Amino acid sequence: MSVELLRAWEHTRRRHGARPAVAQAGDDRVCTFAELDRGAAAWLAAHAGPGTLAGRTVVFSAPNGIGWFELLLGLLRAGAVAVPLDAAEPPAAQRALAAALGAACWWDGSRLEALPGSRRIRDRGVCLIKLTSGTTGKPRPLAFTAAQLLADTGQIAATMGIRSGDLNYALIPLGHSYGLGNLALPLIARGVPLVCGSAPLPHAIFRDFVRWRPTVFPGVPALWRALALSGPEPASLASLRLAISAGAPLSPETARDFAARFGRRLHNFYGSSETGGIAFDRSGASTLGGGVGRALRGVRISRLAGQRIRVCSPAVCTHSNRRRSGRLGCWTLPDRVEFGARGELRLSGRRGQSVKLGGRRANLAEIEARLRRLGGVRDAWIDLSPGAHAVLGAALATERGVAELRAELLADTATWKIPKKWLLLPSLPLTARGKVDGRALTVRLFGPA
Repeated sequence: MSVELLRAWEHTRRRHGARPAVAQAGDDRVCTFAELDRGAAAWLAAHAGPGTLAGRTVVFSAPNGIGWFELLLGLLRAGAVAVPLDAAEPPAAQRALAAALGAACWWDGSRLEALPGSRRIRDRGVCLIKLTSGTTGKPRPLAFTAAQLLADTGQIAATMGIRSGDLNYALIPLGHSYGLGNLALPLIARGVPLVCGSAPLPHAIFRDFVRWRPTVFPGVPALWRALALSGPEPASLASLRLAISAGAPLSPETARDFAARFGRRLHNFYGSSETGGIAFDRSGASTLGGGVGRALRGVRISRLAGQRIRVCSPAVCTHSNRRRSGRLGCWTLPDRVEFGARGELRLSGRRGQSVKLGGRRANLAEIEARLRRLGGVRDAWIDLSPGAHAVLGAALATERGVAELRAELLADTATWKIPKKWLLLPSLPLTARGKVDGRALTVRLFGPA
């Protein structure tokens, strides 16, 4: 149930009631913690009767802003199990997903629509369901208790040194695991206010920073690359003390360019929907070389065979997951991880990416990593064409040409590991969550399935 979250919110409201909680850079609207609480109560009174949503699953979506928090807090007050979706998802797809999850209701933007065939979650401790990104298939629901959500945001804040005196800059979706742990829950449980960015464009970001002076910015690699290459003066980001990169691999080139331009380092953050935050580069030095730092406070990482790791912490999902270590939940990740001399992590691909190319066995992660090390390549993505005679294709973010890229690869790479089809772009397309849009690239490389 949401009792622990509501108790944390009540403490936040009493302590910070008159302070600004959420600012919307797009329209300059500002809402205090007390006003946010009243807005949540008003939403609940207008859209749900007493007890009607208790224990029921409700799927909702809203743009980053005051309304998003009013919805979530209203659902928590009602005792519902909240399922936040990206606002970029089309309404028809949202409703279909809600039905597939067996949700009791779907918020269509103006009212709660009751859905047939809803199922109750038997675990009364569950208060929120995260959805995996679904980049490799159907999104998968992960049920979390209030205690697990609070543990995750507590571990993140303690490791990163984030306090109520900071001001978060919110461009990543609040409902994504990254946004929940770094933006939404810090506001609810720890009184860390935020400003919702006006647009994910360099000129808008610079303008927002001059106007609102945020101190912490959880971003994705594409945003950091765009800022590193942008025109406005570096002084625009003068208020920024902590720049966090997660959601996708950050190239060392981008980290170095950003540091050179703005005089401050990016800090890699590694996590998953199942575990919450895992590792963070506290100094930013590991990020410059492609590392993701060391374990967060409260997180235990165990090395397994095949460069695998098991993550144990109070934040790990345990619903339908019997892997525990005492009071901690444990999760074995598909990522392949290398460890440095001081315990810092470096990602080196994912398990299950071994394929056959021309009768020979190859690991796609290793090939992709080699492409990322090519001079002038900011990002790389590879895939195999469908059909019996698979062809390796690569999409690269670069200004270089195919001939010179192939020539550089031939110096240390077997010819059968070199892509046959190439797609060279200024930047790779991204999903709403800031990850490379593999489906779109597959179509561009190989055509519709």
